[in-house]
Amino acid sequence: MADVRIRRQIALLAARLMYERHESEYFTAKRKAAKQLGLDYRYRPGSLPSNREIRDQVQALANLHEGDKRQDRLKDMRLDALRLMRLLAPFRPKLIGSTLTGHIRQGSDIDIHVFCNHVSSVTAVLEEQNLRYAVQHKRITKHNVERSFTHIHAEDRFPYELTLYDEDKANFVFKSSITGSAIERATIPELEKLLCREYPGIDLESEVERLEEHVDRFELYRLLLEPLADVKQNPAYHPEGDALYHSLQVFELARDQRPWDEEFILAALLHDVGKAIDPADHVSAGIAALEGTITPRTAFFVAHHMEAQAHIAGTLGHRARKRLEESEDFEDLMLLRELDTAGRQRGVDVCSVRDALEYVRSLEDEPYL
Repeated sequence: MADVRIRRQIALLAARLMYERHESEYFTAKRKAAKQLGLDYRYRPGSLPSNREIRDQVQALANLHEGDKRQDRLKDMRLDALRLMRLLAPFRPKLIGSTLTGHIRQGSDIDIHVFCNHVSSVTAVLEEQNLRYAVQHKRITKHNVERSFTHIHAEDRFPYELTLYDEDKANFVFKSSITGSAIERATIPELEKLLCREYPGIDLESEVERLEEHVDRFELYRLLLEPLADVKQNPAYHPEGDALYHSLQVFELARDQRPWDEEFILAALLHDVGKAIDPADHVSAGIAALEGTITPRTAFFVAHHMEAQAHIAGTLGHRARKRLEESEDFEDLMLLRELDTAGRQRGVDVCSVRDALEYVRSLEDEPYL
């Protein structure tokens, strides 16, 4: 009985580590969870849960925190997978993983196997679509056998992980690390059948066209945020370093203070995006770049975060001060100002841009575009 309880405790903790994106590998998550619980996993391997047990707990967390939004997201991920697979058709793509099985969680990739002897042939297709990507070569040793894998990580409306195999592996049967059985995978026709079965009455062509024409606001946010890493700031006011590191610090602080408030958290993340566009007037530049993608309340925070600083310093004019104080969001603006000042620490841990945007996306009720 004790081992059953221990297995469940480890599964719950490992699932949380994976759901919150602290760990991506099942074994590493199990090992870290066991260590946190004071269990030496090397001497009690039977107490460790299976990958399937952890996956089930991850799904329980996803259902709890994401609710109905998760099903809408799953549908769009499957449609987006179909769109990219059609572009990659010469390489006999096969959808695998959580997008196929339905076990997605916040931050899940769309995982696709492609079969081609030259990575440049695949990346050429991505370049034609103006998709950002990075090629990763990874070595894994399992059962004393070393294998090499080539992954292409691409960023679009959703993150993709393409795993490249030689052309002669197209019919090879891969085994799942979770079930030990043949891995579930779907060709383009099989995915089309799945979509029609899971979503009766769907018009595949119009849905794919909708995704192609849709401008994803989160992709715009990413494009505005990433250049901030190259914006060096005056160390007298920003000893922490670049503007992206500062923005992610403020985001983390805002999430701690108002984990439910999408508009406030988004303002904390985006308040300085204009610094990579026009450092001389970053507020106006940021507002112009974000026009149509943020709510009036978020825009208010971004537009007035420097006036809030002047308000605290006592250098803001009477009329401007009165206008701010009369706003129903004045107290929240001043809280953002406090967090803006606090987010200037050296060496603190922050999440990635991708994880920050995924968190905001998880709070989304209605699209703005």
